[in-house]
Amino acid sequence: RWISDSGDSTKRLEYTLDENSIVFDLGGYKGEWAENILNRYNSKIFIFEPVQSFFDIITSKFAGNTKVNPFKFGLGAQDETLEISLTTDSSSTFNTEGDRETIQLKKMSEFILSNNIDNIDLMKINIEGGEYDLLEDLISSNLLIKFKNIQVQFHRFVPGCVERRNKIREELSKTHELTYDYEFIWENWQLK
Repeated sequence: RWISDSGDSTKRLEYTLDENSIVFDLGGYKGEWAENILNRYNSKIFIFEPVQSFFDIITSKFAGNTKVNPFKFGLGAQDETLEISLTTDSSSTFNTEGDRETIQLKKMSEFILSNNIDNIDLMKINIEGGEYDLLEDLISSNLLIKFKNIQVQFHRFVPGCVERRNKIREELSKTHELTYDYEFIWENWQLK
């Protein structure tokens, strides 16, 4: 259904944004999604990509563009150093296959507070399993109301994924409304 609905070129890009909007791209990969958002809305974009080779692509792609701020770390539930598998667009700390690289994660709630970020118009989360810990931390930190839209891809390979997703969605529904839902593909939550 996602493919027949052209979700990658419609659902993931159609938001009420402009040049003053703040967008967070968690799991920037090669910067394609951020580039599409930039070309469409000219918003200020923070890209978080901990894998060196992908980070290098992002910095090259947006060199000299002051609207895009790339960071060579991921955001998560805590500051930590992890090993990640290097498997192109499914590189994950949950996968033990393939080459590995050491990456850094920073606690998202602390990043937001220390950088005096009051509102984020759109946050895209595609962090290959880390979305559960991240969202659970934002919920426990009472920071969900800082996000106008939360576009998230939940992954099935995380232990307890169905139950954890259901609990996160229950908490999200208190402050946000579901605008689209393609189960374990993409979903978006908009602030009420």
